[in-house]
Amino acid sequence: MKTRSSLHYLLPLVIIIVMAASCKVGQAYKQPEVPLPKEFRTVSTADTSSIADVKWNQFFTDTALQALISKGISYNYDLQIALKRVAASVQTLRQARLLQLPQLSFSVAAQTTNPSNNSLNGLNIGSYIGRQHVEDFNAAFNLSWEADIWGRIRRQQEATMAGYLQTYEASKAVQTQIVANIAQGYYNLLMLDEQLNIAKKNLLLVDSTLYFTRLQRNAGEVTTLAVQQVEAQKQSTALLIPQLEQNIAVQENALSILTGSLPGPVERGKGLFRSEIPQWLTPGIPSAILSRRPDVRAKEMELIAANAKAGIAQANMYPSLSITAQGGLNSYLANNWFNIPASLFGTLLGSVTQPVFQQRRLKTQLEAAKIQREQSVLEFRQSVLTAIGEVSDALVATEKLKEQKTIAMDQADTLQLAIKNARLLFKSGMANYIEVLSAQANVLQAELNLANIHRLQLSAAVDLYRSLGGGWK
Repeated sequence: MKTRSSLHYLLPLVIIIVMAASCKVGQAYKQPEVPLPKEFRTVSTADTSSIADVKWNQFFTDTALQALISKGISYNYDLQIALKRVAASVQTLRQARLLQLPQLSFSVAAQTTNPSNNSLNGLNIGSYIGRQHVEDFNAAFNLSWEADIWGRIRRQQEATMAGYLQTYEASKAVQTQIVANIAQGYYNLLMLDEQLNIAKKNLLLVDSTLYFTRLQRNAGEVTTLAVQQVEAQKQSTALLIPQLEQNIAVQENALSILTGSLPGPVERGKGLFRSEIPQWLTPGIPSAILSRRPDVRAKEMELIAANAKAGIAQANMYPSLSITAQGGLNSYLANNWFNIPASLFGTLLGSVTQPVFQQRRLKTQLEAAKIQREQSVLEFRQSVLTAIGEVSDALVATEKLKEQKTIAMDQADTLQLAIKNARLLFKSGMANYIEVLSAQANVLQAELNLANIHRLQLSAAVDLYRSLGGGWK
């Protein structure tokens, strides 16, 4: 009869749990509307294909650069730290998947009590068991379970999943940045190598000019001032060499650190002008940024987590239903502790708790969670806007640097021809040393500028690849 009576009282509780199991407070996540253009700036037609879908070892064809990037992905400390965050999130996710299961524990306790002989407890115990010393021995399994009536636990699982995905997307964003930084540093190193060669070549030209100027001075055709001015230009050109060598060493050190290595020399492959600029820099359509770019995806996962946390805060304001159970062995005498079935006991308790007055703590948590959700919406939209802007900047740079490269090449060819004519005229006495110095200074600057523009073209291609979300595959 007692068993039937217990079931009779528990049956309505079970029905309530089943009926309320489908309840879930809070807003279901819906991706916010983000203003997106139909096509990127400077792009006349929208094409769904994008270079972001190309693997990094196919986008970068220089084998030396491929080796550097591969080493960076394996040993870069920033990326390793990001991957450790992902591993920690995996453990949290595994635990969150079990939140709806009951908690079970086992406890063993022994207690001794010596009440006062003049106390009510002492008189009762003494009259009941015939002695004042009381012992109690207990070994029990303890079970507790909270019914997820309002979806609080499901929201917690949703927030945990979003947190895991956020760290995963963040690790991909770190990799895309590392790949881009290594490529940028490598191309900058090739430019410095090229500029060093240009400086050494021009130093030989100036040295040749200085030789002929000294001959003319000895012949009385020019003054010592001419020799001094040519020597000064030689010194200016020579000054570039240690400066460029310093920059090369610093860039090699930076690349070594990016790849998780001690500072040291870096192997080169192709030269600067042999490094091809990809001609198939198709950006795709702007809406693909939402799925391709890892940092944008990470911001969206942060928004999903904030939305779930708002649901958790709302669910905390509703009644909670908990069921606890305990069963095991209990005895006030040690020698009867394991006397089965006499020492067996069991309890079952169901409780409903409704917060009434919590000093506005729950209301404050809910309002703060809603504000955090609104903030996450703004951050998500800002990340999309930033991504679109970075792609547009890279596309503009790609187009305009082509024009600059054409002009710079023509300028360098013109000045090369000019310096040849100036040197011939100088040797024949039909041009003075100032014209030769001016031509040499101009050709040096033009060649240095051409090397820099070619490097900028390579960098623009890297920027476009990264800003579209490429480099993590």
